[in-house]
Parts: sequence; structure tokens; C-alpha cells
Amino acid sequence: MAMDHVARLASERAVVVFTASNCSMGDVVTSLLSSLGVNAAVHDLDRDPRGLEMQRELARRLGADAGRGTPTVPAVFVGGNLVGGTNRVMALHLSGELVPMLRNAGAIWL
Repeated sequence: MAMDHVARLASERAVVVFTASNCSMGDVVTSLLSSLGVNAAVHDLDRDPRGLEMQRELARRLGADAGRGTPTVPAVFVGGNLVGGTNRVMALHLSGELVPMLRNAGAIWL
């Protein structure tokens, strides 16, 4: 059930960010995306009644081990596909791969 819910939300817009209201790295990622002209859908899992269930599904998809403190948010989807968390998004940006990915997904036009 959580898998379907996450998949549905992840495909609602070209870029979707699952985060928590107190997640500073979520703020960093959404600020970066915004500076690139992306209007991402942002879901604060701690404010969603199904948030814990969705966070577990995201942890499974990310291969995260919540018991070891591996972060499960932010989790960024582009074109309905899971890209990853902050480190992955920043690495893609620094390598010049993020903008073409966003363009291909229809998130930006330039």
C-alpha cells in the first residue's frame, strides 16, 4: 500500500521531494531545485498521516538502514524515478548531469 502511495505521489509532478519539516538537507535540495527554476512538489512526511509508512518505503527503495542512522529524507524523484538523496542530487548538479535530467523530465525549459 505504501509503495503505491509513494509511486502515485512521486509521479504527480516532474520533480517530487519527500522530506520532513525539520530537515535542513531537504531545504538545501529544494532551494537548489528552485534556483534552477524547478517547481517541485514537496511532501513533509512528518505532517502526513501516512508519513511513517511512506518513510519506511523510501528507506527500502534507498537501501537505507534506519537503525544505523542512514537518512531517508530528502528523497528526490525526477520524472517519477527515484534519483536519491542530497548527496546524489548535489553530485549530479556538480557533474552537470542534473539540469539535462530536469530538462528531459519537463521540469525546466531552458
